[in-house]
Amino acid sequence: MSMLWRTEVLVAAMQGRPVGAMPEGIAGISIDSRSLQPGDAFFAIKGDRFDGHDFATAAVKAGAGLLVVAEGKLPALGRITAPLIVVPDVLAALEAVAVAARARARARIVAVTGSVGKTTTKEALRVALGACGSVHASDKSFNNHWGVPLTLARLPEDCDYAVFEIGMNHPGEIRHLARFVRPHVAVITLIAPAHLGHFSSLGEIARAKAEIFESVEPGGHALLNHDDPQWKFLEQAAHDAGVEHVWSFGEHPRATFRLASWEQTGEGSRIRVAMAGREIAASLGAPGRHIVQNALAVLGAAYLTGADVEKAAAALPGFSAEKGRGRQHRLVHPSGGTFLLIDESYNANPASMKAALAVLGAMPVAENGRRIAVLGDMLELGEQSPALHAGLAAPLAEAGADRVLLAGPEMAALAEALPADMPCKHRDSAEALKPLLLEAVQPGDVVMIKSSNGAGFTKLTEALLTAFPAAAPAQQD
Repeated sequence: MSMLWRTEVLVAAMQGRPVGAMPEGIAGISIDSRSLQPGDAFFAIKGDRFDGHDFATAAVKAGAGLLVVAEGKLPALGRITAPLIVVPDVLAALEAVAVAARARARARIVAVTGSVGKTTTKEALRVALGACGSVHASDKSFNNHWGVPLTLARLPEDCDYAVFEIGMNHPGEIRHLARFVRPHVAVITLIAPAHLGHFSSLGEIARAKAEIFESVEPGGHALLNHDDPQWKFLEQAAHDAGVEHVWSFGEHPRATFRLASWEQTGEGSRIRVAMAGREIAASLGAPGRHIVQNALAVLGAAYLTGADVEKAAAALPGFSAEKGRGRQHRLVHPSGGTFLLIDESYNANPASMKAALAVLGAMPVAENGRRIAVLGDMLELGEQSPALHAGLAAPLAEAGADRVLLAGPEMAALAEALPADMPCKHRDSAEALKPLLLEAVQPGDVVMIKSSNGAGFTKLTEALLTAFPAAAPAQQD
């Protein structure tokens, strides 16, 4: 068993009270008994919906090396056979371990935030930096009040690079989380309408994202999108926070990491990036202009960490879209032939919707094939929601959508805004839309599914993947 933490160091970090015969060390850290591996420490965190203490017995059965539990929960735990570290508050204990992990880390650390593209950029950095050394990165999109300290607590001491995604819904959240991470490089992908229910303007969102600069390490770097209208504000905010080096990426002529050329290939893109007095060529394993923008940030961050940029660029063809974030599926239709499903069902806001629709518009369709947009509600947009949903009418027209299927109360505004000659059907929910979608698809079609995660459009992706088998490799083209 490889050892992530010596138990005595773990106990000291969280100032806990050990109970029972402690193991020498632990192999990993888990907060979920279902994915826990033998030898892991199980932190019984109390979340919004579940209390980890209710799964203590399951964690022991799964092979937990020890459990971290709250003092106030001890009477309810009964006879737990595994050794315990008892603390006043389990989440605070996890945060203490995160601080200890950061203090001992040798890694060059990149933190990524922004309104869109955080997870894609983080995953592409995992691939790119992985070609240059050992890399540790957030699992899934673990970017919140427990995901960031958990990812940091799992950081191996001898890792070369570490990549953290930092998200937020309210002001102050990024400030709190960035203090744990203390990045050498802070990346802001783009400021866009998202979580507007909690903010009054894009300027307020930009200010909240700029909190990340306060925790950049001395001598560290801020890497910003020069094509973002919030660029000048963010540049000044970084300088005001004491960040010594501020760089930019994008198509802007003055961008430090500048897109020199871009060619979409259907399955991905080929790009050339002007940087450090030379041009770097790279191929990307996922399509779309927004992916290109993320790749510029990736190569810029790799350069700023001191990684071999040529190796990082050469690794990017190995990056492909995540589940629900643009992953493509070629499926067989029973009447003969195939159709393409683009799964963007994990999340949505106006900027990412427009980017996804641009990908749909760029996708070639077979003879008699159609571009079908299947769209669900964009959540947390506050009072601007009706206008922002209606504003998708123009991008749909530009994408050449032949048919539009909509679901959710917010999407009613888009249904009303579409021109009369664009075939459209609207239903109250994803479940109500499902039979229409299954009936609609035909050979040669390209189908794009996109919504906020809470709209439940993953069910539509699953319905298509269940109803239509995957094409054999020979049929993928």
